[in-house]
Amino acid sequence: MRQKRENIRNVAIIAHVDHGKTTLVDELLKQSGVFRANQEVAERIMDSNDIERERGITILSKNTAVTYKDTKINIIDTPGHADFGGEVERVLKMVNGVILVVDAFEGAMPQTKFVLRKALELKLPVIVCINKIDRPEARPSEVIDEVLELFLELDADDSQLDCPFVFASAKSGIASLEAEQPGTDMTPLFETILSYIPAPEGDPDAGTQVLISTIDYNEYVGRIGVGKVDNGMIRVNQEVVIVNHHEPDKQSKVKVSKLYEFDGLNKVEVREAGIGSIVAISGIADIHIGDTLCSPEEVSPIPFQKISEPTIAMHFMVNDSPLAGLEGKFVTSRHIRDRLFRELNTDVSLRVEETDSMDAFKVSGRGELHLSVLIENMRREGFEFAVSKAEVLFKSDEDGHRLEPMELAYIDVPNEYAGAVIEKLGQRKGELRNMGSITGGVYTRLEFSIPSRGLIGYRGEFMTDTKGNGILNTVFDGYGPYKGDIAYRKQGSLIAFEAGESITYGLYNAQERGILFIGPGEKVYSGMVVGQTGKNEDIEINVCKKKQLTNTRSSSADEALRLTPPKIMSLEQALDFIDTDELLEITPSTLRIRKKILDPTLRKRANNKK
Repeated sequence: MRQKRENIRNVAIIAHVDHGKTTLVDELLKQSGVFRANQEVAERIMDSNDIERERGITILSKNTAVTYKDTKINIIDTPGHADFGGEVERVLKMVNGVILVVDAFEGAMPQTKFVLRKALELKLPVIVCINKIDRPEARPSEVIDEVLELFLELDADDSQLDCPFVFASAKSGIASLEAEQPGTDMTPLFETILSYIPAPEGDPDAGTQVLISTIDYNEYVGRIGVGKVDNGMIRVNQEVVIVNHHEPDKQSKVKVSKLYEFDGLNKVEVREAGIGSIVAISGIADIHIGDTLCSPEEVSPIPFQKISEPTIAMHFMVNDSPLAGLEGKFVTSRHIRDRLFRELNTDVSLRVEETDSMDAFKVSGRGELHLSVLIENMRREGFEFAVSKAEVLFKSDEDGHRLEPMELAYIDVPNEYAGAVIEKLGQRKGELRNMGSITGGVYTRLEFSIPSRGLIGYRGEFMTDTKGNGILNTVFDGYGPYKGDIAYRKQGSLIAFEAGESITYGLYNAQERGILFIGPGEKVYSGMVVGQTGKNEDIEINVCKKKQLTNTRSSSADEALRLTPPKIMSLEQALDFIDTDELLEITPSTLRIRKKILDPTLRKRANNKK
């Protein structure tokens, strides 16, 4: 017989990137007494990974639990960025309701729509939390209307439309049920969770059923499956059968060696767990997302949606440049292969395939950010390798027509830059779907349908065109007919002519040709890209050229030469910049752009064949 377990609530926090989910979780943790009074607490406690802290984004969904009035509230903080949407889709299977966090100024954004659609399809009740209510430009009443319009657009049922609204400032740690009356603490939000989110229910006397929704990985214990107990009990040393909804015939018997529940930020070892508990299970080597752990007497897998397919791919390869192996600790194909396959333990949206070459691997992911985070992690671990330009993954329909991934791009720009953005996206095969004014007519909101290819390398240009004032958000919109060729880059590259060390005199002459990426005293080699030219063809230059000294000219005369500071690119900018015939060489301390074919004669021959 199905029963409710009243002393537990399972809730996920969903929102668009940067709307304050993680800060909100911080405050719920602090105000529920998880920390000692004198304990020093970092900001954004849940973003434990270095890259998450630096970029201010959540990449992996994380579990925590707080206790309020003798009720345990399991909270899952989810990523807000579209590239990590696969994480959000899965964790919604573990919860009985969601808190939708919306910025009181920005309102409902594309990623809000994406994750909210998933929650509404699963018939989950939604609490809407209008956050950043203390922003000077906050417009809560308009944002409420926008959110309700979004609910209607996504076919929410009457009970979902009748959702509670909570007004909060996560940074100040306050919440209230009235926009005009600021609260004093988070109690209104806690109370709303207890009264509106249903308690988990299941049959405690039935056979065990635990659906694994996320995978954690630990060097010492291997894979750790995290999921919710739907029916029955799960105990340490219990024998269970692993079965997957998509492959019901494939079954294997395993033993539960360790069982944990979440408490605050820690995992606490337990002997058994009942319905509604979110548990972590270690000791099962071959556990995957979507697997159900069942009692051997009653094997029935829980339905689970397929993980979204990757849309973009890059080739990771062994670095074979003349400067290879000088800076990295792990440089061989075996090291790179092991590291990429290890990443598959935790990242289910990633695909790694072997290629014809022993030294190259095709890595596919959900977007440029998804792959650049992997590259940055590997780089920090001491890996040295090269990557090719990102390319989209095409499909074919039944008639053999080529299909490509499409994106919906939502852009907010000051009115004076709207024309430049429309022109640029038009060149990249973007179709303008909608255009309207927001924030009192100062900003224009544009909505484009554009091939994923058209957005590769665009973000840098977009920031330049809008003087840093534009906001660009994209969300995957399925596959559509191929839109034709797109010219990625109008400018050519400045290529080093010989190996050596860059010298001020050589750079001074080279800077008239374009923008340089290197300063004096840097190692270069033939075929390395040292700058960007304004023309649409590549130019070879000699940056190692010294001034010829004569009897009447001293070497100190060089000091009068003025160099323009070089353009130093971040990892994302470099990945955006490289063209299809170039590679990005990545070492723990340096990023270098180079031509795939270093020899100038062979390169010309290859270009003539095109």
